[in-house]
Amino acid sequence: MNLIEWLQRIMVGFGAAWVMWLMIGLSVISVAIIVERAWFFWSLRDDVVVLARDLRGALLDSIEAAHERMARSPSAEAAVVSAGLVEAQRGPKAAEEAMAGALALQRMKLEKRLAYLGTLGNNAPFIGLFGTVIGVVGAFDALGKAADKPLAEAASAAMAPQQVMSSIAEALVATAVGLAVAIPAVAANNYFQRLIRSTIANTDALTRVLLAHLHGEKESALEGAVKKAAKKGEDEVESSEEDR
Repeated sequence: MNLIEWLQRIMVGFGAAWVMWLMIGLSVISVAIIVERAWFFWSLRDDVVVLARDLRGALLDSIEAAHERMARSPSAEAAVVSAGLVEAQRGPKAAEEAMAGALALQRMKLEKRLAYLGTLGNNAPFIGLFGTVIGVVGAFDALGKAADKPLAEAASAAMAPQQVMSSIAEALVATAVGLAVAIPAVAANNYFQRLIRSTIANTDALTRVLLAHLHGEKESALEGAVKKAAKKGEDEVESSEEDR
């Protein structure tokens, strides 16, 4: 027995049913991940426009007020801004670095388990195709066995077309199952990736609001220090002239 015959017997012996059961198991995991991720993104929802407006207003009051407002929001955007507010007293650069680190952590949480959906969506059709190949091999095996039978067994050989059609039907079912598993996984993965891109864009907008405020405060402080130094210099000049 050569290698090809050995592999053919294994394929025909096991059939394509195990491939379909594997696909069903992978599909159950996929649905569970889709539901969990949908609930996760739903729990983070917030009106970013209102959040940005409240952030601007709170920053005019104090950093503490802004931090309290961000703490009331469940969104990932607010979590990133809160990290910057914690380091705001150390300057805009420190706040920017803190928010960059917080954004990296939030992105990992947002992308959690999505790699499974992407991998399943890309490879499920190939797994279904493997089941299809097994079904086609079974169909040709049935035809081969019917051709090898003597004419005396022609009556029993009439059952061969039925076996061939059954194997072909099994092959087509495997293809259909593969597509049925892949399409929802790809669609859900694309939708969640779009939500992630939207979240990151909103986060960038909010972080710029905070950084603009911090840079403005820094420039105001510098201007105040320059004016104070200039005033002090003028006073010293006037004092020296009076001494003369």
